[in-house]
Amino acid sequence: MAAALPRSCVEPGSDVGLPGFGSDGVRLRCQAGIGQYESRERVFVSQSEERQNLLEQRYGQANVPAGLIWNERIQGLLEHRSVRAFLPDPLPAGSLETMVAAAQSASTSSGLNQWSVVAVTDPQVKAKAAALTVSETFGIGSTFIEQAPAFLLWVADLSRSHSIATEAGTGTEVVDYLDSFLMASIDAAVAAQNAVVAAEALGLGVVYIGAARNKADEMAQLLELPPHSFVAFGMVVGSPDPAQPTQIRPRPPQALVLHHDRYSAQQSMDNVEAYEPVLRDFLESSGSTVRTWREMVAFSTSSMDYMDGRQNLRETLHSRGFQLR
Repeated sequence: MAAALPRSCVEPGSDVGLPGFGSDGVRLRCQAGIGQYESRERVFVSQSEERQNLLEQRYGQANVPAGLIWNERIQGLLEHRSVRAFLPDPLPAGSLETMVAAAQSASTSSGLNQWSVVAVTDPQVKAKAAALTVSETFGIGSTFIEQAPAFLLWVADLSRSHSIATEAGTGTEVVDYLDSFLMASIDAAVAAQNAVVAAEALGLGVVYIGAARNKADEMAQLLELPPHSFVAFGMVVGSPDPAQPTQIRPRPPQALVLHHDRYSAQQSMDNVEAYEPVLRDFLESSGSTVRTWREMVAFSTSSMDYMDGRQNLRETLHSRGFQLR
């Protein structure tokens, strides 16, 4: 029997309560969709058990970091997962605008706002954009791009700065430097991640698409981007398909990435092996091809098949006005 969603039963990523749990610790199974829930079973689970389970999903039982400060916002961040199966439902009214408001609330270098996002919802345009992400090397594509209601293309955008400076007659020399390109790319990434947090707080699912750079020039032409701009990456967003749930992909131990006062390469390398069994368990349980993390890194570092067209990015950027001095 469906009823209005109470504040104690919320979708993963919400900043209210424990997802799927009432304030008294009673499990409430929330069905996909905003504003509806269905109570199916009542199992008492403590908040500390739920937190420990979440941390073990993220790090593996042996690598859980100690002493984390906990609140609902932190929990929502730790619950992030990439979703690759979506319902065909359109985005709820106001959700795109909410995501963009969150994106615009992110830090932006020097207050220059050198990013844009193109929200592709037209099925024909979305199909063309999806086709540009298909791997020529492996002959596979992301079919869920067309399945989901929206494909967001995040743009590193120096075009406004270039136009404003040109109109002012002040010159545009700084735009030609690598640091300007890097600033715009970082701005786009920081904004996009804020949008992800907002989407997940609304019960939506997302997945980044780096393959949006595979044919960067064609993608820019499809979206009619002006010079001095390019698609840094894509993002698929929609309501997750509950029939195809997604697991949390574990991360390496914190000691692999966290350094204190000085960088320690030895410390990083010493923690690679601790990640291998955690990743293997995840790959096996999710039905993915089982490879070691070392093998994945070696392939992505040594094989041009991994680039899949992105090796041409410098030429595309030059043709679009980025001098990268």
